[in-house]
Amino acid sequence: MRFWVMKSEPDVFSIDDLKREKKTGWDSVRNYQARNSMRDDMQVGDLVLYYHSNAEPSGVAGVAKVVGPAIADPTQFDRKSDYYDEASKKDAPTWLMVTVGFVEKFASVIPLEALKAEKALAGMPLIQKGQRLSVMPLSKEHFVKVLSMAGAKTSVS
Repeated sequence: MRFWVMKSEPDVFSIDDLKREKKTGWDSVRNYQARNSMRDDMQVGDLVLYYHSNAEPSGVAGVAKVVGPAIADPTQFDRKSDYYDEASKKDAPTWLMVTVGFVEKFASVIPLEALKAEKALAGMPLIQKGQRLSVMPLSKEHFVKVLSMAGAKTSVS
């Protein structure tokens, strides 16, 4: 099992939206490194810290789980989508997505500032300057520490 941070703006798709919908395709990712992580490294069963970006406060809002493998992101073929990519072909799609399912919403968001202040999270990609990827790998130790900070019910064996 691997661990990840996935970012979403809460006004686009929040942890509450995921809780209501139960699962969703993690579509509209248009960064090659993030795409490659979903394609090459993510596996069904991996756990995800669900991060609210561009929010007040920005921070970790809950836990999700990868429940579906990487498949073609349909937004790249939709001419009406902001994420349409005319260069992408159905027989060789450029952009992929995984499906994530709801696991847990935290009692409160763990703000980015609290993550940065926690010495045990030093080296966590999310808190490094210039890290703007919407999909990032995470160590098991960092994942477990954030769960502890949140008083989460989710456990990792």
